[in-house]
Amino acid sequence: MKLLILGGTAWLGHETAAAAAADGHIVTCAARGSSGEPPAGTTFLQLDRDADDGLAAAAQQHWDAVIDVSRQPGQVRRAVRDLRDAAGFYVFVSTGNVYASQREFGQDEDAALLAPLAEDIMRDMDSYGPAKVACEQAVMAGFGADACAVVRAGLIGGPGDTSGRSGYWPLRFARGGRVLVPDAPDQPTQLIDVRDLAQWLIQIARERTGGVFNAVGDTVPFAEHLAAAATAAAAAGEPDGREAGAQTAEAESAFPQGTVPAPAGWLREQGVSEWSGPRSLPLWLEDPDWHGMNARSNARARAAGLRLRPLQQTLGDTLAWEEAVGVERPRGAGLTGDEERGLLARLAGSKAPLSEGSVSEGS
Repeated sequence: MKLLILGGTAWLGHETAAAAAADGHIVTCAARGSSGEPPAGTTFLQLDRDADDGLAAAAQQHWDAVIDVSRQPGQVRRAVRDLRDAAGFYVFVSTGNVYASQREFGQDEDAALLAPLAEDIMRDMDSYGPAKVACEQAVMAGFGADACAVVRAGLIGGPGDTSGRSGYWPLRFARGGRVLVPDAPDQPTQLIDVRDLAQWLIQIARERTGGVFNAVGDTVPFAEHLAAAATAAAAAGEPDGREAGAQTAEAESAFPQGTVPAPAGWLREQGVSEWSGPRSLPLWLEDPDWHGMNARSNARARAAGLRLRPLQQTLGDTLAWEEAVGVERPRGAGLTGDEERGLLARLAGSKAPLSEGSVSEGS
């Protein structure tokens, strides 16, 4: 397959290009090159998609398939215009943020969408969902339902995740000591490994599998996600947070041993953020209006060949990557050691004593 990847230098695009080249496909990565180098075994076509004629060189060749990860409607509209006669199939990587509601569990690809962004440029993340809706509509209108696939990805994790969302918890358990967690054991989480997504993008491009798909992992409760992270840390030969002074009530907790659950209201008072970003507890979402974001149906994608590796494997491999690139580097999500120690001390002081030495600072 002669494959054009519009991108190929950043995380998902790079992983997809590398996997396609390893499978023996002829891969060209078309990008500015400002996000990094294309993988070995691929051809690099430097271009500027913001220019009206930016894809002129790509349009002069024939491609069996195109994979596009852009979030800018103008870029996608121009790509559809210029590559419609040059490409046999178009795979557009969209997002679950296109849905009008993020509350309901089990929603499939037929759920209502946000209104599309009319402009060509997405100027801030508040417009991310509408911008992706506009991109989807451009692809489907230009290529038709049988010659394109719209892949609505959920939270992507795995090795290379610089956001910290998939790496924080296994790394935190690997450091040992008492682990501060939000007291939300049943909140859904849903993570897809970047490698599984990349392989499936290549598969549907090769097989020309048309349609709209939720490319998301299986839904697991937060407590189960944390247990997988703790087990991944233990399997890597690291501490997993257990201590001799664990509180007696912990045996009845849904969370793994070594964790200290904190109420949502208390975390808010302490300035702890949800989901990601500085001073956050990654993947935590207090507002039930957002819980459905991590509980979408992946049945259609699975029926189209999406294969998912076990969550513990993803978290273990992410832990290995985090340790390889440096555990002390700044991250896009999570608490620093000092922040967590301070929070644990304040939480212990806000409660009646549980037992001698029941809560330690542990990081």
